Amino acid sequence: MMKSGLLLIALMMSAGQALATPSWGAPSSSPANTSPAALKPGEWVWGGDSKAMGPMAVVVSITEQRAYVYRNGLLEAVSTVSTGKPGHETPTGVFTILQKDKDHHSSKYNDAAMPYQERLTWDGIALHAGGLPGYPESHGCVHLPTEFARRLFGATNMGMVVVIAKEGVSDPTLVHPHVASPIDPGTGKEVLDVPLGTQEQYRWQPEVAPTGVVSLLLSTSDRRLFAYRDGKEIGRSRVDFRNGAAPTGTRAYMAANSKVPAGEPSWVEVGIPGEEAEGGTALSQADEQRVLLPDGFRTALKPILQPGVVLLVTDKHVLPETTGPALQVLNADQPAL
Repeated sequence: MMKSGLLLIALMMSAGQALATPSWGAPSSSPANTSPAALKPGEWVWGGDSKAMGPMAVVVSITEQRAYVYRNGLLEAVSTVSTGKPGHETPTGVFTILQKDKDHHSSKYNDAAMPYQERLTWDGIALHAGGLPGYPESHGCVHLPTEFARRLFGATNMGMVVVIAKEGVSDPTLVHPHVASPIDPGTGKEVLDVPLGTQEQYRWQPEVAPTGVVSLLLSTSDRRLFAYRDGKEIGRSRVDFRNGAAPTGTRAYMAANSKVPAGEPSWVEVGIPGEEAEGGTALSQADEQRVLLPDGFRTALKPILQPGVVLLVTDKHVLPETTGPALQVLNADQPAL
């Protein structure tokens, strides 16, 4: 009796293990400075997120087997993925999240676990945690690392735009996304990138997005500062650096209270993956004053730099005519912004 009882318990334990939800991919983020191309199957980067930072959108590149997550125009996360295998190809186009189910199981494929499912079509295409062999092997869904899928599930809203792109079908800016969002987060339509003219120092178009959350992107490689509001670009400017070469690497900052009444904000570093120890460190005035901006752009920018504005500084390229890597922080002639 005891033996049969122990056997029953063993069988129950075995069945429980068999039914346990599997886990895929790396359990934690790679450093924020990791190039997307350097991520191995199952690896990912998550730089942090807050829904208060503005609208989110996702671009999935079937060609690269990677997903890019943007918040208010800025790249905040990237992950390796696995899309549909031959005969079950993942469709391209603009989709929205139709349904979310944290503990979803497939009604089509033997009750297979599909954790953190975010449905894109009613006929079975979705984002969810799944196998990541380094090549397309799903039945059409976009497989994500489990921990990345968990974070994405918590960050998204119903109706959020997801664009799926592929070489030969989609525009190259969608197939090979940059650190700045290539799409309008509200419609999923590709954003037309109009470079500054040869004699144009800056462009300021606040009417593109009259209200909303503001974020800034400084590419030290391209020597450009971009301003976004409600996920749309409202301005860009040429940038230069005094006293030495432009900074390298990736850093994120948040505007704190103004240094003086009605003055420029102070900037405090955000502890992104790989730079956690720097979190809470105030940007020095000397580093701020290294950044040179046209006076007109600085004047236009100043009123919208309220506490909570995020500044991403990187040596990665943003301009479509350039390629390659980065992130750093900001100021100008006088206490810059």
